[in-house]
Amino acid sequence: MFSNLQFLETAQQAEYLTRELIKLKSYNGTNGENLKAQYLLDVIHSFPYFQQHREHAWTKPIEHYELERKNVFAFVKAANGTKKTIIFHAHIDTVGTEDFGSLQAISHDTDALQAYFAGYSADQDVKQDALSGEWLFGRGSLDMQSGIAVHLVNLLYFSRYPEELNGNLLVMFNPDEESQHVGMRSALTELKRLREEHSLEFTAAINDDFITPLYEGDENKYIYTGVAGKLLPCFYIFGREAHVGESVSTIDPTIIASALNLKIAQNLQLVEKIEGELVLPPSCLFLRDDKKSYDVQTAISSRLYFNYFVYEKTPKQVINELLGITKQICTEQTERQKNTYQQFCHVNAIPAKQLDWTIEVTSLEDYIHYLDNLNLHPNEAIQETYKKYNRADLDDRMLAFQIVEVLQNLDPEKKPRVIVFYAPPFLPSNYIEEDNPIYSKVKAELEKEALLVNERFQLKKYFPYLSDGSFMTFNGPEAEMISLKNNFPAMNQLFPLPLEAMKELSIPSINIGVYGKNGHNWTERVYKPYSFGVLPRLIRNVTKNLLAD
Repeated sequence: MFSNLQFLETAQQAEYLTRELIKLKSYNGTNGENLKAQYLLDVIHSFPYFQQHREHAWTKPIEHYELERKNVFAFVKAANGTKKTIIFHAHIDTVGTEDFGSLQAISHDTDALQAYFAGYSADQDVKQDALSGEWLFGRGSLDMQSGIAVHLVNLLYFSRYPEELNGNLLVMFNPDEESQHVGMRSALTELKRLREEHSLEFTAAINDDFITPLYEGDENKYIYTGVAGKLLPCFYIFGREAHVGESVSTIDPTIIASALNLKIAQNLQLVEKIEGELVLPPSCLFLRDDKKSYDVQTAISSRLYFNYFVYEKTPKQVINELLGITKQICTEQTERQKNTYQQFCHVNAIPAKQLDWTIEVTSLEDYIHYLDNLNLHPNEAIQETYKKYNRADLDDRMLAFQIVEVLQNLDPEKKPRVIVFYAPPFLPSNYIEEDNPIYSKVKAELEKEALLVNERFQLKKYFPYLSDGSFMTFNGPEAEMISLKNNFPAMNQLFPLPLEAMKELSIPSINIGVYGKNGHNWTERVYKPYSFGVLPRLIRNVTKNLLAD
């Protein structure tokens, strides 16, 4: 690969590598992630520095996961022997290409897509970008094969001119960012090993995940000194079933699920108010009853979960807030269903039965205490259920629901109830305080760069789109993790959080990203003049400034 890059300018190198990386499919959860990891290692080993120091580039298999994924590492040692180290990181995987529809066959062909979109009249913005020749299309072009390319270009640069660095450079490429963040979570073990064996001091980590306009006409380039967090609150709703001929006597879990969705999804009242930051509301990612096939029995139960961004809220605050909403909704639905039943009996001139319309609302933590008090051994049931279904072809979220279903069945009464809990993934938020010297150095470098290239940079706290940077450090009180774990079935198995490593390493996380539009969309594209022309130099200069004495 080096022979194809050595006579190219930086921007040309970045574009060439991006095009090559787009050609190689690395969809999340497929062997493509492994093939791309090996490809990246081969590219790095072609660089002259790594020809001489092959041991400075390696892969590390991720243990205990079936796909045999691996992280890729490359290390450029400081010429002056200092222990200060900057980390560059990016993720290998992409989402799939189903969204391309009839164009799926060319979803990795940048030239074919540009030609198609140049004649695409349904979206004038896409068409004009394609006609300009300044945008590169294709799955992963923005998220984030271009980001990998920029880090590779800078790795090549610093490996050729290590004297420009007053410190070491560690580059890592991680799988599974689009799903469970297995790559980054497991990479912390390797970071600890490197720190202990070589006495490294990790100054900061620079991710270059994509940034995008936040509104029409927005030309700002957003740089982030932290990352938003994420919770996945789940609701398992157990009702009372009946034949459809007696549906008015049921406690219908689908009605409660619908009411919860209407109350929580896109509710801006639930959004944290943080001045100057883009904050996002909850989104429903899953809503389904548990019927396996058609019959005329009403649904017994329903499952519902949300993507819930967190910035300063704790898991305990979120679950308490959601329990309050759920109790309010269940109270309203109890009255509604009771009144409906009474009206039905009146209209049909039949005597009403004495029915209990109570719907219990509980957190998983409180429900486990309830079962414990009945000597029903819920914790043993959790572990047994995990072992039973762990090898099944079951999504981790569905495995969490399966555990909660087993716990519901432990209760001899099996009363109608809503159990609120958490499932994977969990991403903690973090950010760099403004009085931290790292913040000041990044800000100063952006001000210098803005004068050179006529760009408008804005420095923000929270990268809004979820990132592996969540696992670089942990800012919150450990006591809050107790509430999370108590409401998260089999958390240590389903989503082991390397909390001690995060606290011990405590690496400030910065995102200086490639720029483009429509990430995770079939019109995904990266803007070449900034991403390949400006960004590599900007990251190099920030790196040098952060390592300066």
